[in-house]
Amino acid sequence: MQVAETESGTTQHLEQLFVDWIPSPTLQALTIAFGFLVVAKVTDFLLCGVIRKWAKRTRFELDDQVVELLHAPLFRSVVIVGLWFASYRLNFGNRLHDTTGMALLTILLVIWTVFSFRFVHLLVCSASRKEDRFRSIEARTLPLFDNLGKVLVAGFSVYLFIELWDISTTGWFASAGVIGIALGFAAKDSLANLITGVFIIADAPYRVGDFIVLEDGTRGRVVHIGLRSTRIITRDDIEITIPNAVLGTTRVTNETGGGNMRRRIKIKVGVAYGSDIDKVRRVLLEVAAADDNTCREPEPRVRFRQFGVSSLDFELLCWIPEPVLRGRITDSLNCAVYKRFAAESIEIAFPQRDVYIREMPSVPRS
Repeated sequence: MQVAETESGTTQHLEQLFVDWIPSPTLQALTIAFGFLVVAKVTDFLLCGVIRKWAKRTRFELDDQVVELLHAPLFRSVVIVGLWFASYRLNFGNRLHDTTGMALLTILLVIWTVFSFRFVHLLVCSASRKEDRFRSIEARTLPLFDNLGKVLVAGFSVYLFIELWDISTTGWFASAGVIGIALGFAAKDSLANLITGVFIIADAPYRVGDFIVLEDGTRGRVVHIGLRSTRIITRDDIEITIPNAVLGTTRVTNETGGGNMRRRIKIKVGVAYGSDIDKVRRVLLEVAAADDNTCREPEPRVRFRQFGVSSLDFELLCWIPEPVLRGRITDSLNCAVYKRFAAESIEIAFPQRDVYIREMPSVPRS
């Protein structure tokens, strides 16, 4: 207790010396503001000089980025604290003085809210690059965690702002409830897209770079997964934007899923009845083996599927390295099969109909 009284007396003595040295309140305020500006410069020098050199010696990049991020808000905060102390020396009324202090604290709140937004983004990006430690945060879930962190920061800042200005929240909450119900009905489709987007990012039925096929036959490479929509590039190099709510209620086939990029293609061909089926099987296998774009493992195979109406139906089954090659390799194999069948005198069947006339119609005599 005695130590506290001693420190209080020392502070009052120094304050009295400051007042005696600079009797003008305006000059006192300017001196305090200038003094804190010097302190801000010294702090900035220490941060940018000493701490930055120390951070560069570590093997982590996050500390260097945090130091760079902390540079501007720390300097501005020291200056604003100086203005807050300087305002005490001016002959403001109590109400104006309180308003000035709250305004300066509000500016301080905005500065550190912006810093928190950037810090959250930096932290999430750093965590997404360490998939071995943070498996739930990766490139596809980065927007979700980034936006979630910013929402939490914004909510906490709004709470501090309300407490700072002593705003009554009863009317605000009532109005927010009515507005929320109205917006819920007006933006139900957007909310459905948003909620489905969260589930898509969390469940990961497909990722950026995957080839997907929709139930209506639309096929393309995924180039962006957002909270509202997913964008794919079709084989015609056309970008299609699909609302996430649509993807959540339709069947999506991921051609690059399952941990293996190889896909099987089927070349269907029908030969005429009476053809040598062993020869047909041998020729089809030779065609597949001669194509450099097909995989050697698993080996190509031929299946005799059925006795058709006008043909013996075969299928050449072979694997391709990735789904994007499906169209090109199918074209190449079809051409090769047609040429080899022609060279081997294997007839490709086509529908035929025999018409029998039971009797000729009578022609009336003229």
